[in-house]
Amino acid sequence: MSQIGKNIKVCRENRNMSVEDLALKVRCGTKTLESYENGTNIPNNETILKLSTALDVAASELLEGRLQ
Repeated sequence: MSQIGKNIKVCRENRNMSVEDLALKVRCGTKTLESYENGTNIPNNETILKLSTALDVAASELLEGRLQ
């Protein structure tokens, strides 16, 4: 799993969001979001910004792994 994938999953779970909830907010498929979380795909810059907005975290926090 990639660091950004771990961070997306941690943020999503901390907000009690399902994969489906976040996928709707970001306007992507659940399979796509799952692939980001498990590290098989890496989101592009535009998607990282959408994810950070939906999760209410700075994009740099998703990228740099400063989440707990």
